[in-house]
Amino acid sequence: MPLTTTRPTQPRAIGSVRLSTKTQGSQSVLDGLYQQGAAKAVFPRANKGLTAVLLNTSGGVTGGDRFTYEAAAGTGTHLTLTTQACERAYRAQPGEVGRINTTLRIADGGSLWWLPQETLIFDGCALERRLVCEITGSGTALIVEPICIGRLAMGEAQVQGQIRDRISITRNGAPLVQDAWVLRGNMAEQMKHAASGGGAAAMVSLTYIAPNAEAQLDPLRALLPDTGGASLLRPDVLVLRLLAPSGYHLRRHLLPILDHLTHGEMPLCWRL
Repeated sequence: MPLTTTRPTQPRAIGSVRLSTKTQGSQSVLDGLYQQGAAKAVFPRANKGLTAVLLNTSGGVTGGDRFTYEAAAGTGTHLTLTTQACERAYRAQPGEVGRINTTLRIADGGSLWWLPQETLIFDGCALERRLVCEITGSGTALIVEPICIGRLAMGEAQVQGQIRDRISITRNGAPLVQDAWVLRGNMAEQMKHAASGGGAAAMVSLTYIAPNAEAQLDPLRALLPDTGGASLLRPDVLVLRLLAPSGYHLRRHLLPILDHLTHGEMPLCWRL
């Protein structure tokens, strides 16, 4: 039998969570739940609506991994989605890409907060993320995506790799927000340029969609440092961007903003 030099296929993590909410009296409760593979959800007690904490039991994402999250907030319900800890995008094998796809649906009169903790980008990673949020009628949303490039505390100042991130938010099928960015190659070096990151190693994008979005513009601007900005795309759509030199500095400015928008109802895992 001839010898072969073909490299064996590496094991890869596959995970999926699908959940939905409905009202039971005045409470928001689970309507449906499906969990598969390395993706799980737990449901701690919450003062507002239903909170789901997503877990990646594989410990991170590397090339070839596939994770899919789908959540639907039913009419009159509130759903908060967060993560147990920071997601980690690990070094990938050449030619392999890890993928995370998230689909959020908000019914008329429903409310959903997407509040994952930071995604940590390791040297050599290859990651593609896509988030789609579909809002119906008077549904409201708070969408937050924080990210940290490199592990400064570990001396990882140079980070090679690639990340592609896309966010699409619609109401009744009409686009509200379309956002996409890519970093490829020496990402840490690219973030040093004034036109990209100005030396930042952490950043967050935040979108707030609600009837009172316009009224939140001045209060949020007052909470931002010089490396952040907030704007209205329309009276009910507010977008915010924030750059920071580290994950610590990012949280120091981001937590007061999230506390303001959630009226102090941030998930407990963000406090630990």
